Amino acid sequence: MYSSARKWGTFAICCLLAIVPNIDMTALNQAVPHLSADLHPSATQILWIADAYGFALAGLLITMGGIGDRIGHKKLLLMGTALFAAASAVTAYAPSAELLIAARALLGVAGATLMPSGLSLIRRVFTDPKERTMAVGIFSGVGGLAVGLGPVIGGALLDHFWWGSVFLINVPIMLVALLAGSVVLPEARAAVTGRLDLASVPLSITGVLGLVYAVKEAAAHGLDEPKVAVAAVAGAVALAAFWFRQTRIAEPLIDVRLFRRAAFSGSVGTNMFAMFALVAQSLIFSLFFQLALGWSPLKAGLAGLPGAAGAMIGGAALAPPLIGALGRARVVAIGMLVAAGGFSLFLTVGLDTSYWTMLPAMLLSGTGMGMALTTTADTVLASVPKDRSGAASAISETATELGGALGMAILGSVLNAVYRDALHLPANVPAPAASAARDSLAGAFEAASALPGRLGGQVLGAARGAFVDGMHGALLCSAGLAALVAVFALVTLRSVPKVIPDAVEDAGAGPVPAAK
Repeated sequence: MYSSARKWGTFAICCLLAIVPNIDMTALNQAVPHLSADLHPSATQILWIADAYGFALAGLLITMGGIGDRIGHKKLLLMGTALFAAASAVTAYAPSAELLIAARALLGVAGATLMPSGLSLIRRVFTDPKERTMAVGIFSGVGGLAVGLGPVIGGALLDHFWWGSVFLINVPIMLVALLAGSVVLPEARAAVTGRLDLASVPLSITGVLGLVYAVKEAAAHGLDEPKVAVAAVAGAVALAAFWFRQTRIAEPLIDVRLFRRAAFSGSVGTNMFAMFALVAQSLIFSLFFQLALGWSPLKAGLAGLPGAAGAMIGGAALAPPLIGALGRARVVAIGMLVAAGGFSLFLTVGLDTSYWTMLPAMLLSGTGMGMALTTTADTVLASVPKDRSGAASAISETATELGGALGMAILGSVLNAVYRDALHLPANVPAPAASAARDSLAGAFEAASALPGRLGGQVLGAARGAFVDGMHGALLCSAGLAALVAVFALVTLRSVPKVIPDAVEDAGAGPVPAAK
């Protein structure tokens, strides 16, 4: 048993370490124009500056979860914290685009240690189910709040300092976490004995990166691009080989028998599809506020905070008591249906809609997602032995990353397809300008700036209206998918009890028994 001060001290440190990477990820988007003027990266280098972190993070989550279970999550978390601080300093002062890309990849390596280790430590210190669910809810809500705060903090820093300040601010925060963590975090011996299976590492990295890269390229260039098929096939083959190897060796990187547990496999699947739908609010409304409405990044960041606040309310305040009253499957299903209702309300939003009329939609979608994702995250942690919590958290986070990538690709494609179909430009718009305007709303702004005032205004008006139509199409898909996820959760989590007993040490013991 741990003292209350030790438990909540551990929790505070884990939350702090969840905030920084999420703020860093979203603040980068605002820093790109400033660092582009300084470092003059090519178009390809700009893409890699944005993607290097996410690729390294997604590819290494499973490996880091396995390493943490072997060497201890306190040790891995402190190592990752120190590396994140060092990589942030290198990123802030990078003299070239090449070094900046390398530093961003190193940040991704460090970031991959933080989430599975943080959740594993929370699982270890919170033994009371109700306390653990509340802690997981706040932890998830804090991560979502950090995503919303990224543009706010990034905008404020860029108003007064150079682009490297959005990365340099990480250093003192991570050093404080490092010093506090070395004292407060509980010591834990290596949970899983045995050496790391080195052959499994490249298979897991290749599998996850292959699929994520294929999704991103398909969104950017279409399914006809040859490298999309190559990456998808390579990823699928590597993951199949990885799975096969885990079932044949004595010391697997992850125990795939965890998927025999209905609580685990159902929660991981729900997380992936829920993140697919959630991408709509974070991606589409950022574009809507900044491009369609012309708001500054700082104002747009502040405007998105109610959704994050709703997620914290749903996860920390509503999910724990509702699990006890209704059961886990029903809470996830209700949360996804509430989120679907929020997405549906967004269909009434237009260019002239008051911000205050958007608040109910933001709060509903955020609250519903908070309820669902907190319940599934807590179920993943509770349904596996403490000794496997790092690997289990890593699997869940990897599924979340993949779901987010799929959502970006597919919902972004839906938005663009409806936008192009709904865009009706004046007949006298020159062909190059018309082509740029049909490519995206950002392209329409660029094209309009080179046209005479009245004609440029007509192009912008048409593009803004078409973007709202595209946004409605993507949000309608999100609402429908959220409703389907509610049904999926009711089916896959129906046998999971309200209070999950401590999982037995043998992960292959089969599904957690249903409550009597």
